[in-house]
Amino acid sequence: MECSRYKTYISPFSSRYSSKEMLFLHSAEYRYTTYRKLWIALAQAEKKLGLKITDTQIRQMQKAADKIDFEKVQKYEKKFRHDVMAHIHAFADQCPKAKPIIHLGATSCYVTDNTDLIILWESLELLLGKLYQVIRKMTSLANKTKAVPCLSHTHLQPAQPTTVGKRISLWLQDFLYDFWIWEHYLENIPFLGAKGATGTQSSFLNLFEGNQKKVKKLDELISFFMGFTRTFTISSQTYPRKFDLLILNALEAFAASAHKMATDIRLLSHMGEVRENFSQDQVGSSAMPFKRNPIYSERICGISRFLISLAQNPAYTAATQWLERSLDDSSNKRLSISEAFLSADAILNLLHTVVEGLNIDRETIDANLQKHLGLIAMENILMEAVKRGGDRQKLHEKLRKLGTKSQKSSASLIDKISKDKDFHLNKKEIDKLLQPKNFIGRAPAQVTEFIENDVSPILDRFKGKSSKLASVEF
Repeated sequence: MECSRYKTYISPFSSRYSSKEMLFLHSAEYRYTTYRKLWIALAQAEKKLGLKITDTQIRQMQKAADKIDFEKVQKYEKKFRHDVMAHIHAFADQCPKAKPIIHLGATSCYVTDNTDLIILWESLELLLGKLYQVIRKMTSLANKTKAVPCLSHTHLQPAQPTTVGKRISLWLQDFLYDFWIWEHYLENIPFLGAKGATGTQSSFLNLFEGNQKKVKKLDELISFFMGFTRTFTISSQTYPRKFDLLILNALEAFAASAHKMATDIRLLSHMGEVRENFSQDQVGSSAMPFKRNPIYSERICGISRFLISLAQNPAYTAATQWLERSLDDSSNKRLSISEAFLSADAILNLLHTVVEGLNIDRETIDANLQKHLGLIAMENILMEAVKRGGDRQKLHEKLRKLGTKSQKSSASLIDKISKDKDFHLNKKEIDKLLQPKNFIGRAPAQVTEFIENDVSPILDRFKGKSSKLASVEF
């Protein structure tokens, strides 16, 4: 039997990258069963506030809520050229007694936009839990390596040493900023509620015969039934498209953090200082059997670039919404919002895999440091030589010339300095000056302070709320 999956395009997010949990949140099943839950919530709230809606009608809707006939929906959509109307009719066919009151007083955005906000909330909650796990793993790794000296690089040239844990802490700090922003939005996502065709709630005011208190209460009840504590106080037919822009900007910022870290790991992998975990049967190259490419870090960079590019979409959408609304946002939102969350989800799964299996090669790290330590230590050598009676300007010029000729070999540089009587230093004395711990400053203490002051409060506060991370299979 032929496999149909190879005959039609399937998004790599579905087949390779994203978790089942995130894929489900952005599935047709989840979206359209949420439509039905919103229609039920609307009917329940309207009944509670005095409209003639029966328990039988509501029970019938509840019974059919998760039994969507998608073939019938497709037939209706071909007929009406309107997806929400197609779902209304398909739902009404399943609960005929409720047919007269389904979608009563509402506009399409009552279900589409409120559903979007629910999916945003659920997706962000899933991502936040995963980011918590990545932060926890990175914190442990930073703490273990906070005092391991390594060669630092500025302009990708050897620079004053730092520590492995300090470098990891810099990546971690970026993710903390992302965590704080995501948590803020998660705690403050409002619901659209029932705002009507242009946001004035006019249709609901008519239903409740001009009773403004009941219309306001309708908003509150629907939001409560759907798990929200607040609504947009003011809106047009839609919730403000600026909100999508803010959310995707937050995902974009996370993608930048991930790209930076993954790029650094790729560079360090080239230097031999760190390596991704490499499975027993893994093939690094179809042509070169010896290759051990950092494939997951490369993939993080690729998907991060895609996510960064997606953030332009809500910017254009927010900028081009005509007056109370236009419909060019709908098709774009279907693509960009879901793809952005699926991208972030895939990146988090990959980050967890990379951090959990990161191999730190201390021998290579030390060898790379020792290779350049003589050049880096020039200032310390100069200061010590001056203390012993040397001429600062004369010695500085000698070191400049020696350094220019000895860029690739600290050993030859140290040998030449020890043999020059003007420095008043023998090789043993210079070696004492070259202890790596003398060059890392407060890096170990900074890592400790960072974990205690910035990271631990988040780890303690968010304990037990983490999400399941999907394993990376390919």
